[in-house]
Order: sequence, then C-alpha cells, then structure tokens
Amino acid sequence: MRYRNSIICSIKHFPLRVKMMLLAALQLLASSAVLAQGDTTRHLKEVPITAAPAPNVHTLLPAQQISNKDFVRYSAFNVADAIRNFAGVNIKDYGGIGGLKTVSVRSLGSNHTTVLFDGVRINDAQTGQIDLSKFNLNNVQEITLYNGQPENLLQPARSFASASVLSITTLRPALTAAKPYQLQAGVKGGSFGLINPYLQLQQRIGNNWQFVINGNYMKANGRYKYKVDNDGSDTVFTRRHGDVRSIQTDAALYYNKKDSSKFNIHFNYYDSERGLPGAVILYTESYGQRLNNTDIFLQAGYEHTWKSGLQLLLNSKLSQLKTRYLDSPYLNTQGYILENYKQREAYQSVALAYHLTSNWQVSYAADASFTKVDADINKYAHPSRFTIFNVIGSNLSFSRWQLQGSLLQTNIHETVKKGSALQQSAVLSPTLVVTVQPFVNPNLKIRAFYKNVFRAPTLDELYYFAFVQRVIKPEFVNQYDLGATYSKNLNGFLEYITFTTDVYYNNVRNKILAIPNRNPAVFSFSNLGRVDIKGIDLGIKTQTRQQNGWAASLNANYTYQQAIDVSDQVAATYLEQIPYTPKHTLALNAGLNYKQLGVYLNQVLSSGRYYTGNNLSDYLVPGYSVSDASAVYKFLNGKTPLQASIEVNNLFNTNYSIIRSYPMPGRSYRLSIQITI
Repeated sequence: MRYRNSIICSIKHFPLRVKMMLLAALQLLASSAVLAQGDTTRHLKEVPITAAPAPNVHTLLPAQQISNKDFVRYSAFNVADAIRNFAGVNIKDYGGIGGLKTVSVRSLGSNHTTVLFDGVRINDAQTGQIDLSKFNLNNVQEITLYNGQPENLLQPARSFASASVLSITTLRPALTAAKPYQLQAGVKGGSFGLINPYLQLQQRIGNNWQFVINGNYMKANGRYKYKVDNDGSDTVFTRRHGDVRSIQTDAALYYNKKDSSKFNIHFNYYDSERGLPGAVILYTESYGQRLNNTDIFLQAGYEHTWKSGLQLLLNSKLSQLKTRYLDSPYLNTQGYILENYKQREAYQSVALAYHLTSNWQVSYAADASFTKVDADINKYAHPSRFTIFNVIGSNLSFSRWQLQGSLLQTNIHETVKKGSALQQSAVLSPTLVVTVQPFVNPNLKIRAFYKNVFRAPTLDELYYFAFVQRVIKPEFVNQYDLGATYSKNLNGFLEYITFTTDVYYNNVRNKILAIPNRNPAVFSFSNLGRVDIKGIDLGIKTQTRQQNGWAASLNANYTYQQAIDVSDQVAATYLEQIPYTPKHTLALNAGLNYKQLGVYLNQVLSSGRYYTGNNLSDYLVPGYSVSDASAVYKFLNGKTPLQASIEVNNLFNTNYSIIRSYPMPGRSYRLSIQITI
C-alpha cells in the first residue's frame, strides 16, 4: 500500500487528463491482482456455432455450382451426373455406365458449351462434343456452369467464345508444416460388375510448393435389364456390349508465393476401351461398336499480380487424342469398319487485367490454337485449323450498379489435303451485362445480359464421310437474359433461403443439327436455318437450422424450354419443337442429416421429347420420372477419417429412354468406402 500511495502522490503534478488515465490503469491492475489472489477465474463452456450462411449466389451472370461434398448427395459418379440437376441443362445419355454423355444448355447443343479444366479449355475440334463420362469426380473440388461467360475478366479469350462455360476445378492441396502430406484411398463397386479403386497423394514441398497425384481405375461389364416401351408384354431383355475399362492418371504441381505469383502444371492421361451398345429396334439389339480412346494432355498456368494492380495470366497446353472405332460385323466387303483418328493441338493464351480506378477494371486476352486431325479413312480431308481469339473487356461498378462488357474477335484459317476448306472472315462478337441492386437491402439483385455467339462448324461436321463437299454454315446466336436473385440469412427454423429466376430468349441462325445415325458415334449433320428458343429457369435452395444434431435441406430447379424451328413457313417442321428438347424439366434434391449420417433423395422429372422435327406421336420419346437415393456415414477409426456410402439409382426401377432406342438401366446399386490418412 505504501508503494501505491507513493505513486499516487508522485502523479499530482501531471495534467488532469494524464492523471485520469494513469489512475484508471492502476485501478485495473489492482483489480486484476485481487482476482488473481482470490483464484476466482472461471472457464466459460464453449458454445459451437452450427449456423450456415446462405450459399454464394452469382448475381452478375447466371451461374450454378456444386462442390465435392455434395457429389454423394446427388448420386453422382461422373461430371455428367453432378450437373444433371442444374436448371437449363439437358444431358444426352446413351445408357450404361460407359455410355456417351454430353450436355446441352438452354437448347443450344453441346458444341455451345466450353468445358474448362482448371481454366484451360478441353478441346475437341473434330467432334466439338466433350464426353462428360470421361471425368471421374475423385479429384474434382467444384464444378460451375456459367451462362454467357465467367464473371472474372482475367480469363483466356476462349472463355468468352461460347454461350455457356462448364468449369471443372480440381482439388488443390492445403497442407501445412504440421501435416505435410495426405493419402486418400477408396473403392467403389456395385451393379454392372463395377469395380472402381482410386488413390490420391498430396505432398507439401517446402513453403511454396505442393503436388497431388491421382490414379483411377474402372472396370464394368455394363450389362443391365430393360423392357421395351409400349410393346404390350412384360418381357425383360438384357442390354449387352456396354462393357468399359478405363484408367486415368492426373499429376499436378502447384507453386504459390503469398498471392503475388501462382504457377501450376498438369499432366493427364486417360485410356479406355468400351462397347457402344447399338440401338434396340423391333426388340432386337444390334451388336454395337467398340471405341478406344487414348488422351494425353500437358497444361501449365502462371498468374502474377504486381503492386500496381496489373494482373497477368498465362496458359499453355499440348494435347493428343487418339480414337479407334470398330463396327463389326458390318455389311461391306471387309465385314467390318475400322477407323483410327489422331487429333493434336498446341495452345497458348495470355491475359491482362488492370484497375484504372478502384471501381473500373479493363482486360485484354489473346489465344492461339493449332489443331490437326488425321485419319485412315478413304478420301479423308486431313484438316488443320489455326484459330486466334482476341478479346477486350471492361467492368465498371457503382454503389448499386455493375456494368460489364466485352468484344471478341474470332479468326479462323483452315487447310485440307483433299476437298475444299472452310473460308471464314474475322467475326466480332459483343457481350453486354448489367446488374442493379434496386433497394438499400442487398438481398435482391436484378440482372440482364446480351451476348452474340459465333460457332464455326466442327471438323466432323465439315468433313466426316463427306465424299461430296458438304456445305455446313456457321451458327450465329443472339442470347438475351433477364433475371433476379434473392438471398437472405434467417433466424428461425430455416437458416437461409435463396431464389434465382431467369427468363431468356435465344435466336439461332443456321443452327447445326446433329442426329445419331448408324450408332452413337456417327451423326448426320444439317443446318435448320433459324431456331427460336424461349425459356425460364427457376431455382430455390434452403436449409433448416440444426436441432439436436438434425438438419434438413432442399434444392429445386425447374426449366421450361420452347425451342422451335422458324426456318420455313411451308415446311412440316415449322413452329415444331426441335429434336430431343423436352419442354419441362424439374429436379429436386432433399437431404436429412443426423450428426455424421446423411440420407438424400434425388428426383428428376422430364416431359417427352421428339426425335425428329415432326412432332407427331409416332416420333415421341416418352417423358420420365427417375429417383435416386443415397446415404453416407462419416466416422473416425482412431484418428483416421473413414467414409462409407451406398447409392441406389433408379430407385423405383423406371423403364425409360433419353435417346430413342437406347434404353436406360433399371435399378442399380453402388457401394463405396474411403479412408484418409
């Protein structure tokens, strides 16, 4: 006390403000000492926070996203399964575990969707159609579908060249010095004789380098039961010739120095051999064909941000796609058809973005691609295509407004060894985007965009079996979209709720129509002239607050599409729905979680579609309603995380087809177990 009194006396000569501050500090120290002497410190019980914020909703352009934690919720085995619930999406599935699966967004066809793998396009100049069944989900972090184009201006120019973009982002290691590695191993098995082991290794190298290696093997006999529609009998047939064997290896090396410099390099190898079941005609299944694929690509990306705000993005890629197609027996002099293709591409992209002011960003990107296709087909054209894209972009933000625009120039130069090459002058394609927040509350956003799209015919559309010169005109699309988003965090029974709605109109000139011909790998091509597409996409997402370990979730998407041929007023197809376009699609996903257990139901309903441009009942492919169920349980074996799941696809054994004469599988099962070390 004497020491304390002496201090008080010594500060009498300080100014009043200083005296008050010092006395307050002394009082705080004295109080702390008293509490310490009384040993009355109390430890408050931890209260876990279980509330989840509303998921991120893209407000500038329509976009939908799914992450790896939700794949089992949707009973997804590959990328096509993962996105089938998206609004505006139509998956063309030829059936079976190894069947071809392509995506059409807003009735524009698969060639209008660019597929990006870690920001670099997966290109197929030959067919233009990316088979989404090739991509397993073990190394995928998230999948995003953009209508129009991605919101970020720092993109390769190719990302601005399509009506929609499907972006696949792979898993990037997030290791620390305390945990410098991670090993994940799993196996899936089930119907169709499926066996699918996979392995992933992540490793940290120093402070800035990390790598990940993935291996995936799949084998299945592909046999399943089916029943022919409307044949008046209960006869059940067995689908054959749908076996598949594939191996896929992916290795990636990442460098990250804070956020100023990023570098990655990927190597991907895919090899498969599979049967393509033939069409079922008059209750008889054809022998089918065989398709072998050997795909290799090497891609690298570098990103750097300077202190001035200037951003640089470089992407390079080398790829080779080898395809072997066998149709046997076949009624020709040889008794079979055997075709071998080799497609090679070299690609380079550079993109720059800079903030002129805090709210105004501009960008420029240039891409160059050279593709050559060779085949051992008589009189084949052996085409090569050199493509250059240039794009400038601008993004301007105000308090409640955001404006974005871009102008893309496409230059194509083509050569062939036989026949006549495509002659195409440079094409300019503008895009305009606007988003407004009408009220002070940021929950509601209104958006609109216009985009002009140019699509050159693919090399198959121009030259495949074109013994006589085939005239296929390029497609031109005008996209118009008006939409709104609403997202709100709630404090009651529901944690959040989000709504999205978009009304759109696509006007297509010289639409290129591809219809399966003698098998799923061979199409007939033609131009329709003009097609008008009007549609509505609606989406809702919500989740309940966790109570005693229980929580529920609901996602729903509805799509209405009217895609009609308006080419010729006297034609039989005038104002008729174009082939394989359902008017109504509804996708529902509901989940119930209790602690480490999750149970999910996925429902997809689709109205009928016609397989020709004549919308007569004879050409109708009936609609369907298919349910999938899944359950996943996560637990610890000591300190080792384990995950087990069971999936039942086509729960009620529905008999249906998506493509005429290609019946889909009935009820099937899949079991999986995964361990992480």
